[in-house]
Amino acid sequence: MNDDRAAALGRLRASAALEVRDLDESLHALFEASKDTNADDEHDPEGSTIAYERAQLTAVLDAARRRLGDLDEALARVEDGTYGVCTVCRREIAAERLEARPFARTCVECA
Repeated sequence: MNDDRAAALGRLRASAALEVRDLDESLHALFEASKDTNADDEHDPEGSTIAYERAQLTAVLDAARRRLGDLDEALARVEDGTYGVCTVCRREIAAERLEARPFARTCVECA
C-alpha cells in the first residue's frame, strides 16, 4: 500500500514540479518583457495592468510552490511510516480525505 501511495504522490509531485517550473518561467518572461518598456500600464484602458498580471502570476506560483512542499512532506511521511496518521490526534486519516487531499496532515475532525 505504501508503495502505491508513494508512487501516486510521486506522480503528483512531478506534475507540481513541472507546474512550478512553467509558472516561474512565465513570471520571468513577464518581468523581462516589461523591464525595458516605458508603458503607462496603470492608465491603459485596454484590460489588466502588467502589475496586476505580475501579482496574479506570483500568487499562483506561490500556491504551486506550497503544494510542491506539501507533497514533499507527504512523501517524507510515507518514508517514515506516518503517512495517513493525523499529526494532532494520532488517529488514522480517512481514505476519502487522503483521496481528496493526498498531502493532508490531519483528519477531518482536527482540520
